[in-house]
Amino acid sequence: MKLTGSICALATPFRASDDALDLDAFRRLVGFQIRSGTRGLVVAGSTGEGAALDATEFTTLVEVARREITDRVPLLAGSGMQSTRKTIEQTRLAAAAGADMALVVTPAYVRPTQEGLYRHFSEVADKGGLPIMLYNVPSRTACDLLPETVARLCAHPAIIGIKEARADEARMRDLLAFASATFAVFSGDDPTCARAILAGAAGVISVAANIAPAAMQDLCARAAEGDAEGARRLDLHLHELFALLALEPNPIPVKWCLQRLGFGADHLRLPLLPLSAGYHAQAECVLGESGLIEPALQAI
Repeated sequence: MKLTGSICALATPFRASDDALDLDAFRRLVGFQIRSGTRGLVVAGSTGEGAALDATEFTTLVEVARREITDRVPLLAGSGMQSTRKTIEQTRLAAAAGADMALVVTPAYVRPTQEGLYRHFSEVADKGGLPIMLYNVPSRTACDLLPETVARLCAHPAIIGIKEARADEARMRDLLAFASATFAVFSGDDPTCARAILAGAAGVISVAANIAPAAMQDLCARAAEGDAEGARRLDLHLHELFALLALEPNPIPVKWCLQRLGFGADHLRLPLLPLSAGYHAQAECVLGESGLIEPALQAI
């Protein structure tokens, strides 16, 4: 399935009463995304608190998402772990549960060399059972997948793209040199995604799409069509939402926004805590002024 446009990095709703998956809220969130035009979904990534899920919960989320979306949009599962062996196991779980592709982040904390990263992703692509999208987010992993390593990896037939979360214009330009019919370059940074798509990126894997799915897809479509003015106008409209979602580490602010829009409780798994009370008034103001609350409530 072709990857393009706004792909939502889904948050995972949990019940505040017992810390369990809130599958009702999750189903409604998936439906909201599909009806709003989102072009793909990522389940159990960093926004989905994937590191806090056990294997059964991971499988359940992928299976539920698969049933809800049928074959309307691609389904990616966040299967990156700290070791290659565990990443292969998690990717096979995703494949068995119905994912179309895996989003595989660079291994956090262990800080492999570039050759180690090349061998890691190659092994996962060889043995995981799914096409994989590379994911580079050095601010979280302390590990930077460099363009010269991506140049080697993009030749692998099972490596189908990269999500680059560095807000670095030069880095995006370097990666776009590898874009092809079989390798897609995606922004992983909402505030700079319009610039990246105007430069040739295929789209964005977005946190903000949880809250504003229609607007994020519209931004992507305008940028892909070369409508720089329209894309920048939408980008400006979303600027305050992007800033709100960065007030505390992701997915803390997005979970607060989702509960305000009716998609479950503002509950995260430790060591993450809910959005600090001092930000609530600002968050309420941003959601109200952006006009996002009523459409979301109507959609559910």
